[in-house]
Amino acid sequence: LWHTAVFSNDGSKVLFTDEWGGGTQPMCQATSMMEMGGNTTLTIGANRKLRQHAYFKIPTGQAANENCVSPNGSLIPVPGRDIAVQGWYQGGVNVVDFTDADQPFEVAFFDRGPIDAPPAPGDTTRRAGTIGGSWGAYWYNGAIYSSEMARGLDILELVPNEHLSANEIAAAKLVIMDEFNPQSQPRITWPAAFPVVRSYLDQLVRGNGLPATRTSAIGAALDAAEAMTGVARTRALTTLATAVERDAAGAKDAARVRAMAGEIRRLVN
Repeated sequence: LWHTAVFSNDGSKVLFTDEWGGGTQPMCQATSMMEMGGNTTLTIGANRKLRQHAYFKIPTGQAANENCVSPNGSLIPVPGRDIAVQGWYQGGVNVVDFTDADQPFEVAFFDRGPIDAPPAPGDTTRRAGTIGGSWGAYWYNGAIYSSEMARGLDILELVPNEHLSANEIAAAKLVIMDEFNPQSQPRITWPAAFPVVRSYLDQLVRGNGLPATRTSAIGAALDAAEAMTGVARTRALTTLATAVERDAAGAKDAARVRAMAGEIRRLVN
């Protein structure tokens, strides 16, 4: 039943989607089974074998007159995280974080609501509803494009919330492609830029990956370095990168700290 796959940028994880019922049935109701009509997250081992971890469906139950399953989507290029956007027919557009394959969660959503009005109270007549909604949603050069089958094209922009910072959105917008085919999924690279570094810093703050005193100090040092030019900026960033590399030794999220240090050094080069 698997319909589409979205791989993490490093190829270690995959998000499979399931278009149960062909996209014409209301499979996202509160009583619908989790195991069909949604996503599943898997990791890819060194032996190239898949290991299943979790299921995911949009958390808001849809009405019986809304066709809803999990069809097409693509990665959103947030550094340090695995985030995908996808359509859910009349369930709307969903942005899901599958960085932790065991605990995928919703980051953002857009929902037009049902095409057809619900039946009147007491009306038990069975009717076929209008088939529509987001057949596919894709990130391209800073925006989300959703093909709404019955109501036209939706062009959406992410806004910051508790799960996604302004720096992470700014870093994602730095990835520009001349053309994009989500089915071929090209590898994403980011230019050396302050929003990329600050994305990692925001993630460390959100996940308590470093003590608050250190993340505050690193943020202040980044602000100061960005205001500098020439040799002064180079020296400030080199000093900061060295200090952050030392921070990794005792950090709760050492891998993310090292990644941030590497991005700081890229600003120097």
